Amino acid sequence: MGKPFIRTVGLKKHFEMGGQTVRALDGVDVEIEAGTFTVVMGPSGSGKSTLLYLLGGLDRPTSGEIAIEGERLDQMDENALALFRRRAMGFVFQSFNLVTSMTALENVAFPMQFAGVAAASRRERALGLLNQVGLANRADHRPSELSGGQQQRVAIARALVNNPKLVLADEPTGNLDTASGSAIMHVLSDLHKAGRTVLVVTHDPRMTRFATHKIHLLDGHIVTEAEYEAAALEAMQVE
Repeated sequence: MGKPFIRTVGLKKHFEMGGQTVRALDGVDVEIEAGTFTVVMGPSGSGKSTLLYLLGGLDRPTSGEIAIEGERLDQMDENALALFRRRAMGFVFQSFNLVTSMTALENVAFPMQFAGVAAASRRERALGLLNQVGLANRADHRPSELSGGQQQRVAIARALVNNPKLVLADEPTGNLDTASGSAIMHVLSDLHKAGRTVLVVTHDPRMTRFATHKIHLLDGHIVTEAEYEAAALEAMQVE
């Protein structure tokens, strides 16, 4: 067996809030193989988005190691981290993060400017990616002219422009209705089937149907599925 695609050792993220130390992650060890679809489940405040931001190099750990393809993110400076993110990762967020003044095509093509891709090639690749997510006929529409589900598809197409090996999605169905959310899950599942490693943070239990692996987080710690379900049941009884 080679090294896992993603590996964390003793990962911690603590921050101060109102004179208290919040332990968002408190010693998390994760190993994720390439080509898997991992779903990270947890209630609000469990540390799941913190984990995604650390794995994506969007935030720094308080302590611990993060390695992706054997490269230590925790030892990189900001420039090296930015280059690594651009080369290896695609991000999908709950709020889509599209540029409102740009069309779907322009939103998808935009990141390729930083990679020095020629305009004609940017357009061709962006159109191909919009077609891949079923939105080629909406290329000239701005975000305000698209439904939430369509905006999220544009965001997924944009995440793929640099052909990343790893797609990280933070609550990608959180702002969507049931049908749109289901469609986005199928798009992410298709990316996985095409060979990408996908990691999704969610509290939507439907997502686990597509997962090859599941991680359950509670209060900054990884727990078993049984422990997670017992805690969820207890929370419902309290309500």
